[in-house]
Amino acid sequence: MQTLNEHQKRSAACAGQRTTTVSVSNALQERISIRAFRDKPVPQEVLEEIFDLARLAPSNCNVQPWQAYVVSGAKKDQLRDELVDVVSRGVPANPDFDWEVKYQGIHRERQFATASVLYGAMGIERADKQRRHLAMLRNWRFFDAPHAVFFAMKKYLMLEGAVDLGIYAQTLALLMTERGIASCLQGALGLFPGPVRKMFGLPDDVGILFGMSFGYADYESPANNARTDRANLEATVRFLS
Repeated sequence: MQTLNEHQKRSAACAGQRTTTVSVSNALQERISIRAFRDKPVPQEVLEEIFDLARLAPSNCNVQPWQAYVVSGAKKDQLRDELVDVVSRGVPANPDFDWEVKYQGIHRERQFATASVLYGAMGIERADKQRRHLAMLRNWRFFDAPHAVFFAMKKYLMLEGAVDLGIYAQTLALLMTERGIASCLQGALGLFPGPVRKMFGLPDDVGILFGMSFGYADYESPANNARTDRANLEATVRFLS
């Protein structure tokens, strides 16, 4: 288990202030998935600055298919309560897009390793099904973040649109890291789109793919001590010349 690192100290110290001294390389190394947030909203002008810059993200043929729906304050709390209610009642997931991939081989091993690291940081034993369920439910509580964003696109775009949405979301996450704002990208936020679709009045031809909770990290929370590893360069890249 790690102690507060330099990024965490910097983020805690400058939360709410713009930071322009972080390189893309540093932002990539510093960004982690945060699963506990402080009750401190990001100023509206900072939100608008970040989402305005994210418009510059690349996309296939420059179609810019992303539609971002940001929820904060009372509306965020309302949506949180509706999502938690749906999940708690055991309503089957009904995503707008196919989330039925079953990981195999090394991917499944990494999935289980990540869960082990996260639950281990929180002191939750593998056999403790109740605490694991409550921890999972925090996905739809946005991990107590003051903001959440849902990423949507026209349904007919399918795989090509999903690639572009991923690039757009990564751009947002790095812009947030640059400003000391933490985030957690969540496929879980695309599993029960009903309450979100209703709140934003989405037409039938627009689907929600996934979402992201964001705000200022609570580094006192054990969940934020979880650190996952990455496969080495040789396992992921081949250079030919």
